[in-house]
Amino acid sequence: MIFYIILIIVILQRLTEIFIAKRNEKWMLSQGAYEVGASHYPYMVTMHISFFLFLIVEVVTNNSDISPLFPLFFLLFIAVQALRIWCVRSLGTFWNTKILILPDAQVVRKGPYTFMRHPNYAVVCLEILLLPIMFQAYFTAFCFTLLNVTMLSVRIPIEEKALRDATNYNHVFDKKISEP
Repeated sequence: MIFYIILIIVILQRLTEIFIAKRNEKWMLSQGAYEVGASHYPYMVTMHISFFLFLIVEVVTNNSDISPLFPLFFLLFIAVQALRIWCVRSLGTFWNTKILILPDAQVVRKGPYTFMRHPNYAVVCLEILLLPIMFQAYFTAFCFTLLNVTMLSVRIPIEEKALRDATNYNHVFDKKISEP
């Protein structure tokens, strides 16, 4: 029962994020933004939908119970969700599931973005690992962690190149990296 409750909450969260992303996309496009990496976006969406389908199938078919370490994994998962909300709030109207670039925009360097370049991707990596292992769905955790790493190995370089080419990304991050 706890599996279905958590699953429904996470799916509702994702649907809310899609609404936020669509609203932000509309605003950014109206400001002159453009999309990069559109060719891989459908694969990313398919991967995320497949993740939930595989998770459900594995948990149901294996009659998996919660992990013996469920309380620890669940607390970590809650912390990751707090980090996700912090990421979304920190980026504000710039947060999106697509790579949208607003030329000459000032790169957001607050919240978790003060500490790392892509905290939202770290959140996704942790979720794809934690959610399945809370319910002993190890096949899903392993396979989708590998798929997600592969996806990010394509996505992050595209995003960083676009940000470097069109915003102050180089200045903001090179300055921060070179400071002692």
